[in-house]
Amino acid sequence: MSTYQDYQKQIAELQAKAEEVRRTEVAEAKNQIQAIMGQYGLTLADIGGASKEAHKLPRKPVEIKYKNQATGDAWTGRGRAPKWLEGKDKSQYLIR
Repeated sequence: MSTYQDYQKQIAELQAKAEEVRRTEVAEAKNQIQAIMGQYGLTLADIGGASKEAHKLPRKPVEIKYKNQATGDAWTGRGRAPKWLEGKDKSQYLIR
């Protein structure tokens, strides 16, 4: 009967083999892709490989919804409420 350590050793060996096979397959895939791109004169931009950041529009900052006039602390109303609002009526700090 196999022990826990035997199984752990087998798992480690299989993971190492799997990683080596993956590296080999990825290298072959890259070579195939480069060959096809070279054959047809394609660039990354031609196949939509431009960075994802280039397609995103800049986000507009979220407007402040609550403000403590005494301290200047502010909160957008998103996410967890800040400590300075705990146990207080939010409507008193609502910016109108």
